Amino acid sequence: MKIQRALLSVFDKTGIVPFARALEAMGVEIVSTGGTADLLKIEGIAVVDVSAVTRFPEMLDGRVKTLHPNLHAGILAVRDDRKHMATLAEHGIRPIDLLVVNLYPFAETLKKTSDPEKIIEMIDVGGPSMLRGAAKNHRFVAAVSDPADYAPVLEELYNRGSLGETTRRRLAAKVFAATAEYDALIAGWFAGGMSAGHSKNGALPHKLELTFEKAADLRYGENPHQKGALYREPGASGVGDAQKLNGKELSFNNILDLDAALEMVEAFDRPACSIVKHTSPCGFALGKDASAAFKAAWACDPLSAFGSIVGFNGEVDGRTARAMLAAGFIECVIAKSFTKEALELLRAKKNLRLLAAKIGRPNVAPDFKRVKGGLLVQDRDLTDPSAADLKFPTKKKPKHSQIPDLLFAFKICRYVKSNAIVVAKGGITLGMGMGQPSRVDSCLTAFRKAGKRAKGAVLASDGFFPKPDSIALAKRAGITAIVQPGGSIQDEEVIRACDKAGIAMAFTGVRHFKH
Repeated sequence: MKIQRALLSVFDKTGIVPFARALEAMGVEIVSTGGTADLLKIEGIAVVDVSAVTRFPEMLDGRVKTLHPNLHAGILAVRDDRKHMATLAEHGIRPIDLLVVNLYPFAETLKKTSDPEKIIEMIDVGGPSMLRGAAKNHRFVAAVSDPADYAPVLEELYNRGSLGETTRRRLAAKVFAATAEYDALIAGWFAGGMSAGHSKNGALPHKLELTFEKAADLRYGENPHQKGALYREPGASGVGDAQKLNGKELSFNNILDLDAALEMVEAFDRPACSIVKHTSPCGFALGKDASAAFKAAWACDPLSAFGSIVGFNGEVDGRTARAMLAAGFIECVIAKSFTKEALELLRAKKNLRLLAAKIGRPNVAPDFKRVKGGLLVQDRDLTDPSAADLKFPTKKKPKHSQIPDLLFAFKICRYVKSNAIVVAKGGITLGMGMGQPSRVDSCLTAFRKAGKRAKGAVLASDGFFPKPDSIALAKRAGITAIVQPGGSIQDEEVIRACDKAGIAMAFTGVRHFKH
C-alpha cells in the first residue's frame, strides 16, 4: 500500500516534526489541523489545512474540525469497491492513505483536576472517530496512534516503499486497544470514577470495564516458574509510578509489599512508619519524626522485619537512614522523599531499592479480588470509628488516655489479615497476630511477640470474640482495655469475662475483616 496522502492531527507532538518531514521528502501530501498544522508550517513543512479539504472552518472552539464527509469518506472508502471510488470521484474527495492521530490526554487530566468542565473538554470526539474508521479500513489505510510507531513505519516505507498488511493490521489492533481503554476510562469517570480511582457516589456499575497498560515485565511472578508483569491504571498513581532512586529491579512480591506499606502510612497525618513482610505488617508506629517512628515500628517484631519493606509518609533524613542501616537487612524503602544525606548513606547498599512516591490521600479505588470465572468488587474499607462512636458495655471504662490507643489499634486492624489481633500503646504496635483460623491462636501470637510490653497495653480485634477464651489470655498478658466490633451472640458472656478480669472493653459496631 503506497502512501500518497496523510492526515496528521496530534495532541502529543513528540516526534511529529521529523516524521512529517520524512513523509514530505517521500512526496507524501500532508493534511493537518489546528496546532499540528501551525507547528509544521513553522518548521517549513508544506501543509494543506483541513479546512481547505472540508471547505468548512474549524468551529465551536475546535470541537468541530475533522467531523466531515470529505475526511471520513476519504478514510473509509474501500479502494477495490468501484461504487465507493465512483462516489469519491463524484464528490471530489481524495483518499487518505495514512492517518496519524493521538488523543486528548483524558487520564492525565484526571490527575491534574477534579473540575468536571475541564475533564469533559478533554474527551476527544473526532480523534477516536477517525482512528476507528482508519483501523476498520486497515486494508487500505494505515492508522498510527502512538509516536513510538513513527520510526518503524518510516523504516518500512524506506525499505519497501509501502506498508505491508501485517503492519497495518498491527497498527489497527493498537488503535482499537487505545480507543477501548480511552472509552472505558471515560465511562468509569461518568459512572462514578470506578476506573479513574475516585468514587463519587459509592455505586458499583452494572457493567465493569477495566483497562490497564503494561508498565513493566517482571523477572517472574510470586515464584520463578510464574510469569509476571506490572500494569498501570490510567489516571491513577501509586507504587506503579513511584520513582526508583536506587537498587535492582523490583520483583512481583516487592511491589505487593510496597503497596501494602504505602497504603498504611497514607492513612495517617502524623509521621508514620510501616514495616511489611509478605503483605502483612510486622510493625507500625507513629512518632515525632521518621526516625522515632521507624525505631518503634522495628522493635515490634525485629525477627519478622528481617528482609522487610519499610514505608514512610514523609521524608527520610540522615538520622532515619542510619537507624535503618543499623537495624538489619531491608529489601525496599518507600517514602515521600529522601534527603541528600539519606540517599548517600542508603545507596551504599547497592541492592537496597529506594522509591520516592507521591504521598496523598488514602487509596479510595474499589478493591478487586479475582475468582474463577468472575471478579469480586467492593468499596475499600476506609471506615474508622471516632471516640463518639464507641460503646462501653463493661463495668470498667477505659481511661481517657487509652481512647486514642484503642482507636489507633483498631485502625491498624484494617491492614492485618483476619483473624487480626493488634496489641498497641502510645501509637505503637507491640505485637500482632494474623491469618489464623482461630482468634485464640492470633491472640497467642500477638501476646508472644509483645511479651512483657503487653502489660498495660490495649488490644484490638478486627471481629467479635465468639467465646470468652481470648479474654482470659488477655488478662494473663496484662491487657487493660479491649476494642472490638461486638455483635456476637456470646457478647454477654464476653462482657462478663471482661468484668471478672477487670478489663475495660469498647464496641465499635464496625468490622475490619481483611482476607
